[in-house]
Amino acid sequence: MRKVAFSFLLILFSIVSSAHNLRYDNQLMRTWTNIKSGEVLNASFVVEKENEVVVQDASLNVHKLSLLQLSSYDRSWLASRRSWTKTINDVRVKNAESSSRNLNLIPILAVIILLGIVAQLLTTRGRKMAELRPAMLLLCSASFFAFSYWKDQPVELDTDPSVINEAFEPFVPAVHTYYDDTYFYVESRGIPETHEMMVGISNHGWQQQVPIPQCYTGNNAWPIPLNPVLASNPIPVDDVHFTRGAIAIAVNGVPIFNVHTNTGVDSYLDGQLDNYGGHCGRADDYHYHIAPLHLYDYTNNALPIAYGLDGFAVYGALEPDQSPMQPLDENHGHVGSDGVYHYHGTAEAPYMIARMAGEVVEDATNQLVPQAAAHPVRPSLTPLNGALINMCVPNAQGNGYTLGYTFNGQQDSVVYSWTNDGQYTFNFYTTGDGVAAVEQYAGFDQCVVPVSMQELASINAIVVYPNPCEDLIRIRDFNGACCRWVLYSSNGTIAKQWEPREISNGTLDLTGIPAGIYYLECRGAFEYSMQKIVKQ
Repeated sequence: MRKVAFSFLLILFSIVSSAHNLRYDNQLMRTWTNIKSGEVLNASFVVEKENEVVVQDASLNVHKLSLLQLSSYDRSWLASRRSWTKTINDVRVKNAESSSRNLNLIPILAVIILLGIVAQLLTTRGRKMAELRPAMLLLCSASFFAFSYWKDQPVELDTDPSVINEAFEPFVPAVHTYYDDTYFYVESRGIPETHEMMVGISNHGWQQQVPIPQCYTGNNAWPIPLNPVLASNPIPVDDVHFTRGAIAIAVNGVPIFNVHTNTGVDSYLDGQLDNYGGHCGRADDYHYHIAPLHLYDYTNNALPIAYGLDGFAVYGALEPDQSPMQPLDENHGHVGSDGVYHYHGTAEAPYMIARMAGEVVEDATNQLVPQAAAHPVRPSLTPLNGALINMCVPNAQGNGYTLGYTFNGQQDSVVYSWTNDGQYTFNFYTTGDGVAAVEQYAGFDQCVVPVSMQELASINAIVVYPNPCEDLIRIRDFNGACCRWVLYSSNGTIAKQWEPREISNGTLDLTGIPAGIYYLECRGAFEYSMQKIVKQ
């Protein structure tokens, strides 16, 4: 009987141990970042109360940190911990109110083990059932004890909308966000304000499409799931799946498509993308095909540059806590130190998302749904082999572009514009021949991206692009507040300055200025801004 009792104790210990995974959240050292001062602190979490977080460092010194000054990564970790605590408490309350016990794996295994031991004892030693009653009591108690701990394990956590919103804030008013119980929505026109489009596409990659703002607003906004769930069988982002639509939305409001086009080729290696990894689709809709790593020139390295349409964030070369990128899984991502899954963008294939880590739905054409839709205003065209795009400049009215390209040794262009009520005009110019053709189409009404006064007050209203640049640089002064622009060299001397009357079509001419690092300053009565510029 001693051997039997000893075996029962071993089984009891193993069941209880496997049923309850101990958590050491309050003992783990982690890095806390103060976004105001830039200071970092390695300390363990103690308690959160009244917009303050109390932590303890390795020397047992206690520190109080303002919740409002912590990075979004820290706030996300705290939100996850609050959600986990609430989940545990809710489950325990539910269990306390319920007297029913549903079967699960642990009780079943316990019963199987018990029956096996009983059968062995009866067949090998002829033991009486009375001798087995203590063992049966121990095993039954262990089964229900283990079951109660199994029920207490945390479930999948929701995403904090305020954390997602922080990633998009640097690009207001080009983007606007809102959310409900299911999705976080991103509204935009799909046109980047921070860089020139189309330039850099190779001589067989241009399909004669041009950038036209889309209305990704209202019921056609980009939806990011707020309750992402890891898929048991992730769908690959390859030349079969997701080749007809977006798989993610960049934080500047530009959609990101599968790097494989609808013809199955790698668009980046095939030379179909511009200097920033984008081009236009058949609906004249601009979108990226690789990770927009260049957005880190305009946002915080601790923030995502995109969100997959499965709900998981995309970061660059660093982890959210600013540590080096950890090894990536087959999806091109991993679970971070906060317990939340995220992707990483790289300069090499698969560039961003190799498989959709989250649960998603495909339609009959293998497109991910739901998602926003682009609307064409003219029939799609065919590739113009030999064309090299060298400019894409917005007009002074902000309702059109001039796209210039060389073809057969000549400089040609497409000058196009639109009206607010949806009339689109395309002028095709050929060197020496004047206007080769004029085409007009009735398309969708142009729209505006909603923006609140609170959002306007929180943004830097000055946008400068492209950066790095060559001889010309574009500026956008949303509030019209700049009275003078001044370009400083890295040693603090003035390299050039402009008055508003000297600026043509929002363009600053840097011709004759040596390559290097400069600082462009906007001066005004109520506005002051300085941005780093790299001239190539």
